[in-house]
Amino acid sequence: MKILLVGNGAREHALARSLHLDPAVTELHAANGNPGIGRLATLHTVDQNDGASVAALAANVKADLVIVGPEAPLVAGVADAVREIGIPVFGPSGAAAMLEGSKAFAKEVMEAAQVPTAAPRVCRDAASLAAALAEFGAPYVVKDDGLAAGKGVVVTTDLTEATTHGAAILDAGGTVVIEEFLDGPEVSLFCICDGRTVKPLQPAQDFKRAYDGDAGLNTGGMGAYTPLPWAPDGLVDEVVRTVAQPTVDEMGRRGTPFVGVLYCGLALTSRGVRVVEFNARFGDPETQSVLSRLETPLAGVLLAAAEGRLHELPDLEWSDDASVTVVLASHGYPESARSGDVITGIDEAEAVDGAHVLHAGTAFNDAGEVVSAGGRVLSVVGRGTTLAAAREVAYEALGRIGLEGSHHRSDIALAASEGRTPTGAIPGGAA
Repeated sequence: MKILLVGNGAREHALARSLHLDPAVTELHAANGNPGIGRLATLHTVDQNDGASVAALAANVKADLVIVGPEAPLVAGVADAVREIGIPVFGPSGAAAMLEGSKAFAKEVMEAAQVPTAAPRVCRDAASLAAALAEFGAPYVVKDDGLAAGKGVVVTTDLTEATTHGAAILDAGGTVVIEEFLDGPEVSLFCICDGRTVKPLQPAQDFKRAYDGDAGLNTGGMGAYTPLPWAPDGLVDEVVRTVAQPTVDEMGRRGTPFVGVLYCGLALTSRGVRVVEFNARFGDPETQSVLSRLETPLAGVLLAAAEGRLHELPDLEWSDDASVTVVLASHGYPESARSGDVITGIDEAEAVDGAHVLHAGTAFNDAGEVVSAGGRVLSVVGRGTTLAAAREVAYEALGRIGLEGSHHRSDIALAASEGRTPTGAIPGGAA
């Protein structure tokens, strides 16, 4: 099978790694990729948000399957352009991707499908913003309706901060969604969908805030782990039954079948499971840990989804190991991100038994050295028989990597590894 993978982050590197390990994959191409993906795939330069360009590349490499990783190309309709030339594609249409592209649209779909979620108010002016904040009260959950690269949400008890964030979105021509605050820890569950059938992956938890103890600003994600020993029995089945399947059914009724990953961002509240947000693709950094435990070859699953054949497949098989992912961020992230710093020790990190390193914000400099080229630079993944063992592997590997001015959280999966139910995840989601 020849596959074209679209994207250039650690999520795509995790996908590339799983596909590279799949004996059914004979050729792997990536657009645009990164230095880590380039060790596994043939890289191509293309505007990944331009459907015609991606479709032309897919035809040129004679791809049997195209996998679209990031949200921006999906919302831009790249999957539609590939489908139009008859190549199977794993990723929702532009219309279906609006489950992520517009939080207001997602809330409308959830209401129609009777999916439990936080009550929303959609605000398009300062008066409605002020009224919604007053109605819900603190803690305030203020979201940018559109894509915001993981930084569109503010959860705060400070009315001034909430108002300022909402006003900035309005001033930029956007729409604000105010939601009731959901108590309880967050869970991410990815569901593979073919427009009718839903196959869940394993649940994970990520860490959005920049620093230990959930201090600092929201980020795209500073780490993740799976499994969740504190999660209630039957959680996955419940989410498929009450959230994922009704949403897929509703999208089908609307004539916009959802094919791809339905990312269910959930809060386990005192009143039961509630949806914090939907995304239309694999989540980063949860994917890095989830895929490291997947034993079923990935390519066949994604092709079956693209071709509407998920019902033919057995349940997915998983390793009993735990997996912990720790993100190494560049100097200044998330307020800013310094680029061009040389990264050392990646090979030494991967020499740690049970560890592998996934590239995100990396590039080559003129001397051929790998350097930082973004905010979240690397994802270091550790596997072990327990969460404590996986943490030890991940942090030992991370300790071998050098990047001037970098920072990372030291508490990824700490509470869960000590048998505690984590309370640090701040409901509000990645936006």
